[in-house]
Amino acid sequence: MVSKSYTNLLDMSGEDVFDFQQPFRSLPRFVTSPSITSNPDWDTSNADDSVGPASCCVRKIIVSNFLPLNCTKDEATGQWSFSMDDNQLLVQLKDGFPMESEVVYVGSLNAEVDPGLNYESKRGHIGIEYFGRTVSLKILAVGVHVGRLESVLRLPATISKVQEIEQRYKGKMVMLGVDDMDIFKGISLKLLGLEFLLERTPKLRGKVVLVQIINPARSTGKDVEEAINEAVSVAERINIKYGSAEYKPVILIDYPIPSYEKIAYYAASDCCIVNAVRDGMNLIPYEYTVCRQGNEEIDKLRGVDKSSHHTSTLIVSEFVGCSPSLSGAFRVNPWSIEDVADALYKAMDLTQSERKLRHDKHYRYVKTHDVAYWARSFSQDLDRACKDHYSRRCWTTGFGLNFRVIALSPGFRRLSLEHFASSYKKTNRRLIFMDYDGTLVPQSSVNKVPSAEVISILTSLCNDPKNCVFIVSGRDRTTLSEWFASCDKLGIAAEHGYFIRWNKEGEWETSSSAQDCEWKNIAEPIMEVYKETTDGSAIETKESGLVWHYQDADHDFGSCQAKELVSHLERVLANEPVVVKRGHQIVEVKPQGVSKGIAVDTVIRTVINNENAPDFLMCIGNDRSDEDMFESINEAVSRSVFPTAPDVFACSVGQKASKAKYYVDGCSEVIRLLKGVTAITPRREVISQSQVTFRDILEVVS
Repeated sequence: MVSKSYTNLLDMSGEDVFDFQQPFRSLPRFVTSPSITSNPDWDTSNADDSVGPASCCVRKIIVSNFLPLNCTKDEATGQWSFSMDDNQLLVQLKDGFPMESEVVYVGSLNAEVDPGLNYESKRGHIGIEYFGRTVSLKILAVGVHVGRLESVLRLPATISKVQEIEQRYKGKMVMLGVDDMDIFKGISLKLLGLEFLLERTPKLRGKVVLVQIINPARSTGKDVEEAINEAVSVAERINIKYGSAEYKPVILIDYPIPSYEKIAYYAASDCCIVNAVRDGMNLIPYEYTVCRQGNEEIDKLRGVDKSSHHTSTLIVSEFVGCSPSLSGAFRVNPWSIEDVADALYKAMDLTQSERKLRHDKHYRYVKTHDVAYWARSFSQDLDRACKDHYSRRCWTTGFGLNFRVIALSPGFRRLSLEHFASSYKKTNRRLIFMDYDGTLVPQSSVNKVPSAEVISILTSLCNDPKNCVFIVSGRDRTTLSEWFASCDKLGIAAEHGYFIRWNKEGEWETSSSAQDCEWKNIAEPIMEVYKETTDGSAIETKESGLVWHYQDADHDFGSCQAKELVSHLERVLANEPVVVKRGHQIVEVKPQGVSKGIAVDTVIRTVINNENAPDFLMCIGNDRSDEDMFESINEAVSRSVFPTAPDVFACSVGQKASKAKYYVDGCSEVIRLLKGVTAITPRREVISQSQVTFRDILEVVS
């Protein structure tokens, strides 16, 4: 299906500059305005911004686990093909809708596709740059409503029930389990752990009681029935084997009870055990902790004053979401009966002071990280993540698995030769920064050596006395020096600006971040391990850093290995003055304070201090490291570091989310732009010759 906004993308790729002030036609409103969903084909012919569609159709959105599609992949070409599966009920549902209804299916593909996402750590969360949008992933544990729990604790019925429970089990250690009845909660495993404890520790018989509250099952079926029967069977076996007329080790409450009674059990129990084999967050331990804090009425009931120490003990499965936030809990593997039995024994063997310390630690956390705190934190994180999104235009592009929604700056447009050349001709002090790989030579090119055409273009640009031209690359200085030996006046910033040279005769200036590189002795052996285990990968050793390349490795495996390598290096180099970065099919370790952006900033400040401030500034690059250059230039302009604002052309190679204002389609278009402006200088020289035609004069004046 063709993208709804394909006409706009064709306009953007045209030679002329696209006018972003014009209304966008055929652009779905719902991708540009939050909370507004309108018909994509609304009429935008009027100048005013209509808030509703010109015509409406009924839209049905069907959400399912899998889309009703047949998916096949050609293993030879890697191409996917899709067709509607007319045998599925989801497709047949349309027959019951009115003819004018639009049906939208939302779901996942019933097929395995590449994993394909780059991420980086950003102050407590993971940031994924996804086509102009930053998707933030953060562990933010939800809390409980402490106030509501405390209010129920104050009810006379709750206080009375607490007194009843404590009197009933006086002199015994009360363990509490509160679980839904399903196959994942590990109820039977919990009971088997208690059975094993009583079997190997006879002295505990008659002294411990496990009260298991079973919430009604949320579903029915054979699995649920089997889980219920197994739990009842194990409980009966334990009670027969180790119980008596006056004592039952296991109390199953498998019928609905009011909330106040459940909270009373929380308040009266010495220990709470959550033994799920798979679970989500599970707030039972939080609720138990709050209830164990009690209140003045419950303290009086127990014959103690409010200054008395409160205690609680938690046993939590390592597969429960709340487990990492409860550092004072005993963490267990629920599948190991011995592990559960050991935890039960340790919980009973704790001293009063240890119980108090664990409770105080948990209560402080639960009290301060309640549901209101979670809501505020989530809202703040969401606002922070979306801060720049509402100012962007969203475009849909691509087909099938290549379909994407790209978020672009409203001013992002294709750089036309006419616009670029016009500014170039009228300016007198030009500062030009260019990346190399992926900018002057295609990223996919096997031979990375600059062609004769590239050398000729750079030489022409450098020979113009109005130009100061720099190649800013991640490559080492030796390679760049050899490749551009014939360009005498070309400036080079090698290894992301770790080394800078203003021309061939100049000395290399080293970044102030140059330091002892002992960290290489730590990082290189680790990279060697990943190189040996990843066929097609290689290590590049630079003076400033180390780079692990995996462009020739299997795409999926190389990407997974890169993520693991980044994590590994960040851990072992945490105290070293370096940064670990993932780029286009590389993982790089380099000194802190070294980037293309800092290199560009250094050059700009130098030319300004030499009273040679540019009136024309161009920067062009293709990957993430080049975004540092664009950001540095944008900041320099916003801070007004230039005496007079220059014409700025920050340009990204490829139509993608970028801090640049312009884009070109590829390396060939970069070469075309540069060739176009290098032809300007020779034409001006024609005027000074005796043999000059009227047409030559007109061309130069124009």
